Amino acid sequence: VEVAESGGGLVPAGGFLTLSCEVSGGASSGMAMAWFRRAPGKEREFVAAIGPSGQNTYYAASVKGRFAISRDNAKNTVYLQMNSLRPEDSAVYYCNADGQRDGSYDWVWARDHGTWGQGTQVTVSS
Repeated sequence: VEVAESGGGLVPAGGFLTLSCEVSGGASSGMAMAWFRRAPGKEREFVAAIGPSGQNTYYAASVKGRFAISRDNAKNTVYLQMNSLRPEDSAVYYCNADGQRDGSYDWVWARDHGTWGQGTQVTVSS
């Protein structure tokens, strides 16, 4: 399985952006999908996740209410809609896929065992 992100770019503070993550080499419907990000000089941090069916979503406190994760299993694609962007949201955003099932999500396990994409840069100007 491979994942590939797209949709990054430069936006002003308060703006919005939608990231996409396409899964290839396997069906995304059996995988939990997540977004992480890493800002310069910082550790990679969890942003949002969605269970295989799409019924369960999970968010970091810093993005809850501003970001929304969704998926289209027919297209093997996961999305991250980012609204009310702040300069501190600037980072490389990475997609992650793993085999966790619906009902719970362990982002530490995903970070250590999941499949990563190459990342897409998001820059929010102040």
